[in-house]
Amino acid sequence: MDYIKLARPKHYIKNLLIFLPLIFSGQLFQLNVFLKVLVTFITFCLIASSIYIINDIHDREKDRQHKTKCNRPIASGRISIKNAYIFMIAIVVIAIILILKLNFSSILLICCYFILNLGYSIKLKNIPLLDLVILVSGFVIRVILGGTTINVEISNWMFLTVLSFSFYLALGKRRGEIIKNGTKTRTVLKYYSKNYLDNSMNMFLTISIVFYSLWVIGNNLYISNNPLIWTIPLLIIILLRYSMDIDGEVDADPVEVVLHDKIIILLILVYAITLFILIYGGKII
Repeated sequence: MDYIKLARPKHYIKNLLIFLPLIFSGQLFQLNVFLKVLVTFITFCLIASSIYIINDIHDREKDRQHKTKCNRPIASGRISIKNAYIFMIAIVVIAIILILKLNFSSILLICCYFILNLGYSIKLKNIPLLDLVILVSGFVIRVILGGTTINVEISNWMFLTVLSFSFYLALGKRRGEIIKNGTKTRTVLKYYSKNYLDNSMNMFLTISIVFYSLWVIGNNLYISNNPLIWTIPLLIIILLRYSMDIDGEVDADPVEVVLHDKIIILLILVYAITLFILIYGGKII
């Protein structure tokens, strides 16, 4: 169980972004295309887990001073450093076997993700703004990776939507860390103020909704010919609920916020079902 916790499988939720280009391209039910994306998803999950392990090894002393991170397998001493490295190497070996099945562009993106986040775990997370840029790049890479896997070009609006949403989530995470734990557990937090983070979050939340609206509407201004417009109010409600959740002394990690709120999970399910019906309803019927 401790080794499963060390791999942080609940954070694989973020990797579902890899499926985004597949879903919006209308190819979800093409088995060969779906399997390609699935292999990419599994490979990326393994690479992400290896980064989490490296991060936990490197941050074990600071994690021991954290209210909740002190319970992590390495920080608590339940898994030794040696065994953690052995587990990480095993994960990377499996990932390398799978990655050879991917195209060159996908391999390059996964390597970029690994290098960026390795640097983040070791040193770069202590540099203000750069720490946010690297966090955001992880989300963007996931989406672009999903596109390169099936040779689907990512639209400008999709890119800007994911980029702005990612900044909103990253800023919210930093805000939550400052409010709940102060600046002791993460060096970079001393460079951010709550007011700065609040203003930046408001900016990115606003432009995220605008970019998403432009993405689903495209050049068509008529609702009757563009049913995806009905997902916009659903997304706004989800964001209002998420903003309500992180407004206070809470862990603002996006995964933790979503998993601990049954209402937001229900809203996301409604959004996903609505999106599925609007894109694939006619094809199934």
